[in-house]
Amino acid sequence: MKYSVGRAGQKLIGQTVDTNSAFFARYCFSLGIQLKRIEVIADEEEEIIEAVRRMSKNYDFVVTSGGIGPTHDDITYSSIARAFNLPLKLHEAAFERMKKLTKPHALTPDFSWDTPSPALTARLRMVELPFDASLPAESQAIFVSDDMWVPIAIVNGNVHILPGVPRLFERLLEHLRPSLLPRLVNPEGKGIYRYLFSTPLPESAVAPYLTDLATRTAARGVKVGSYPRWQKKRNTVTLVGTDKEFLDSLVAEVEENVQGKKVSAEDELDSDTEEKSLTMRYIFPPHLIIWDAIGLAVVILDLEGFSDI
Repeated sequence: MKYSVGRAGQKLIGQTVDTNSAFFARYCFSLGIQLKRIEVIADEEEEIIEAVRRMSKNYDFVVTSGGIGPTHDDITYSSIARAFNLPLKLHEAAFERMKKLTKPHALTPDFSWDTPSPALTARLRMVELPFDASLPAESQAIFVSDDMWVPIAIVNGNVHILPGVPRLFERLLEHLRPSLLPRLVNPEGKGIYRYLFSTPLPESAVAPYLTDLATRTAARGVKVGSYPRWQKKRNTVTLVGTDKEFLDSLVAEVEENVQGKKVSAEDELDSDTEEKSLTMRYIFPPHLIIWDAIGLAVVILDLEGFSDI
């Protein structure tokens, strides 16, 4: 099964910090799903339309993040609706939840849910969802908690539209976890195992062995990585895979060939006299490509841990 996620926001100018991608990478890792690629699309309607059509066609599970607020530049719902030739329709259940759960604002005491106003129109933008009359209404939007009014809108059967606010994005994803587990190759969702090895050797010295190891273990789903640690005396070699028993069987061999030791943290074997400077932490795999731009950031994921059902 293949997976994609998108994000809207103004990251290029530093207005927002994208934490959703990092959270999503960890989320996939915890489920045994390997994240492979991120693609960024500008916040332009035509580009969003092209991207969401392409990804809905090529991927089995698509997630978007952001662009569903009340302002003029929140165009995710309208762009995705247009992508699939669908109208926007007021989702009555979401609207009722919004009215029930939204607290009055001290600066807008005259606001009324029953009286037309620009403020009401703006709020309605957040509950006007793409609607396909040929599909059951309950399959097009789901609520994950009684204390949240924002739904997960589902379009074309596989495009899931989530908010960009990290707290909401994370909660909604976590509530999606039970529905994803049955579709995993490993339905227990045990996740991926990462083994770290600390080595005093430079990358050039271990490269031939690691190349051979990667070739020999690729069929077993093992990813072999090498990470230099700037201004440190020891570098890091990693093994990543889902078969813990097989990874365990490689430990002694790797330790011998890199003249190192399996560790629980990169800095475990750093000497006390070595300068304690910040080292780069690889949140994403080395083959992950991340681009940032103002607008919808479409993240394409190839999830090896998913079955094709």
